[in-house]
Amino acid sequence: MIMSNSELIMVVLLLAVLSLCRTNSLACNEREKHALLRFKQYLTDPANRLSSWSLTEGCCGGAGVRCDNVSGRVFELHLGNPEDSGKSTLIGKLSPALLELEHLKFLNLSLNDFRGTPIPSFLGSMSSLTYLKLWGASFGGLVPHQLGNLSSLRQLYLGGNSGLYVDNFSWISLLSSLESLDLGWIDLHRDIHWLDYHSNRFVGQLPHLSPNVVLFNIANNSLSGQISSLCQKMNERSKLRLLDLSNNALSGELGHCLMRWQSLTHLNLGSNNLSGEIPESIGSLFSLKALHLHNNSFSGGIPLSLNNCTFLGLIDFAENKLTGNIPSRIGERTNLMAIRLSSNEFFGDIPQQICRLSSLIILDLANNRLSGSIPRCLNNISAMATIPSAIDDKFSTLKFSIYLGYQGSYLGHREDLILVVKGRKSTYTNILPLVRIVDLSCNNLSGGIPIEISSLFGLQSLNLSRNHLMGRIPENIGGMKYLESLDLSDNHLSGEIPQSITNLTFLSYLDLSYNNLSGRIPSSTQLESFNAFDFIGNPELCGAPLLKNCTENEGPRGDENVEGSERSWFYIGAATGFIVGFWGVCGALLCKRAWRRAYFNFLNNIKDRVYVVTELKWSWPRYHFRRYHMIRFVMSKGLQLGRKRGKRWWQSLEKHVQRSSTYFNGMGKDLYSSVFNLSTLLFPIVS
Repeated sequence: MIMSNSELIMVVLLLAVLSLCRTNSLACNEREKHALLRFKQYLTDPANRLSSWSLTEGCCGGAGVRCDNVSGRVFELHLGNPEDSGKSTLIGKLSPALLELEHLKFLNLSLNDFRGTPIPSFLGSMSSLTYLKLWGASFGGLVPHQLGNLSSLRQLYLGGNSGLYVDNFSWISLLSSLESLDLGWIDLHRDIHWLDYHSNRFVGQLPHLSPNVVLFNIANNSLSGQISSLCQKMNERSKLRLLDLSNNALSGELGHCLMRWQSLTHLNLGSNNLSGEIPESIGSLFSLKALHLHNNSFSGGIPLSLNNCTFLGLIDFAENKLTGNIPSRIGERTNLMAIRLSSNEFFGDIPQQICRLSSLIILDLANNRLSGSIPRCLNNISAMATIPSAIDDKFSTLKFSIYLGYQGSYLGHREDLILVVKGRKSTYTNILPLVRIVDLSCNNLSGGIPIEISSLFGLQSLNLSRNHLMGRIPENIGGMKYLESLDLSDNHLSGEIPQSITNLTFLSYLDLSYNNLSGRIPSSTQLESFNAFDFIGNPELCGAPLLKNCTENEGPRGDENVEGSERSWFYIGAATGFIVGFWGVCGALLCKRAWRRAYFNFLNNIKDRVYVVTELKWSWPRYHFRRYHMIRFVMSKGLQLGRKRGKRWWQSLEKHVQRSSTYFNGMGKDLYSSVFNLSTLLFPIVS
C-alpha cells in the first residue's frame, strides 16, 4: 500500500505530537524530583512561578525544568527572573539539594534576590555544569575558590553582584574550558597585589579595584563600560603601577580618574572606544614610562602637561583624531625612545627639537597633514646612527616585573608597538628594542631629501612615500648598510638612482615607483631581486627589471660613474699644472731682462738649425723629382715624332731606349748630362 503525500504529512505531525506528549509526560527520576522540591522550600515565590513543582506532577514538565528525552534526568534549570522586576523574583538562598542533580549542565538564577548570602561553595562540586549564570542575583561575600573545580564550565556570569569580592584569582586559571567570564561590579579591593587575566573572553563591566593592586592586566577581552568604575570605592592613593585595558570595548572619556594612579609607570588603553580630549590630569602621572592610547577616538591636541612626565620613554597616540601642531617641547623628553603619532590630523612643520631626542629609535609620523621640509638635523639622533645591538638595550628601562612571592618567580611585562615595515603592519614585542624606523609617509612634506639622513647608519626602515619631495636621491644612501626597507614612492624625485644603492646588501623591500627618475637602474644581485612594479611610473627609467632597454647614452652602468668622476679630476689637475708651469716660466722671463735676452737668443739659434737641417733634407728629393720629369718630357716629344716613321723606326727606337735605360737608374749622374745623352740618341733617328 502506497501512502499519499497528505497521509505522509499527517503521520509526521502525529509522531511530532506524540513526541511532545512523551516529553511533557516523561517520568522524572524520583530522587531528582524530591531534590527539586527541597530546593523550592528554601525559596519564597511571590509570583508562584514554581507552582507546577509538586509531588503529583511530573517534574520534567515543571516551570524552567528541562529533562533529557531518553533518560528523563534533569539537565537544565532556567530560573532567571524573566521580567527583571520584584514581582517574579525568587527570594531566599540556595539549597544543597542541587547536588543531587548529577546531570545538571545549565543553571540560571540571574536577577533574583538571594539577600546577600554567599555563593555556596558546593557549586564547585557540580562537575557537569557548563553554564552558570548568577548575574545580578544579590549574592554577597567572597567568591568561592571551589568554582575553579568546574573544569567543564564554559560561561560564568557573576557580574552585577556588588556585594561580592575576590581575594585571589588563581582559581580562574583552572577553568580550562572557560569561554566567557563576567565579573563586572565585583569588588577587587581585598589584599590582591597583581591581577593578570589578559586574552580571555571576559565580558561585562570593569570591577572595582583595590588600591593595593600593583598590576592589573585584563587586555584582549570584551569588557565594556567606562574606566571611571575602576576608581569607585577608592578612598586612598592607589599602588597601581601597570594598567593594561587594551583591546576591549570600553567607552566614554578618561575624566580625572587618572589622578588617583600617580604610581603608574605603564598605561595601555589602546584599541577601545574611548573619546574626548586627553585630560591635562595625565601630567600628574609623574612616574609614567610608557603611554598607549592608540586606536581610539581621542580628539584635540597633545596636552602640554605631558611634559611633566620626565621618565616617559614611549608615546603611542596613533589612529585617533588628534589635531594641532606637534609640540616643540617634545624635544625636552630626552628619554623618549619611541614616538608613534601616525594616522591622526596633525599639521604644521615637524619640530626641529625632535632632533634632540638622542635615544629615539622609532619615529612614526605617517598619515597626517604635516608640511614643510624634513629636518636636516635628523643625523643628531645618535641612537639611529649606531648599529643595533642587544647589549645596548635602551628599552630595558621600560620593562616591568613584579615579584610574586612564591617559588622565587616574577611576573613580567614587555612593551609592544604596531608598525608598518616592508608594506606590512606587524606587532613588534621581543625584537622591538632592535628596531630602527623613520616613517614620514602620507603627509604634505616638500623640498628635498636631506643628505644628512644618509648618516643614520643603523636605520632599518625609511619610508618617505606619498609626499611632495623633489630633487635627487642622496648619493651616499648606500652608506645606510643596515637598511632593509626603503620606500620613496609617489613623490617628485628626479635624476638617476645613485650607484651606491647597490651597497645595501640587506635591502629586501624597495619602492621607487611614480617619481621622475631617469637613466639606467644600477645593476646588482640585490636590485635584480625586485620586480618592475618597484620602479614603475618613471618614464625615463630603463634597464632591468623594467622592459625598457637602455641606449648607450642613457646613463652609466657599473663603475662608469666612478670613472667619470676620476676623469673630471684628471682634467682639473692638468689645467692646474699648465697654469702653474706657464706662469712659472713666463713670470721669470718678465722679471729678469738677462734671462729674457738669453732665452730669445736660444730660440733664434734653434730656429736657424732647424732651417738648415730642413733645407738639406728636402734638396735631395727635389733634385730627383726634377730629373724624372725632364726625362719624361723628352721621351714624350720623341715618341710623338716617331709615330710617323713606321715599324723600322720603332724597332730602332726600342734598341736605343733599352741602351739608355741606365740613365734612368743612374742616380749619381748629372741631370743635364743624362738628358743630353738621351736626346743625342733620339733626335738623329727622328731626323
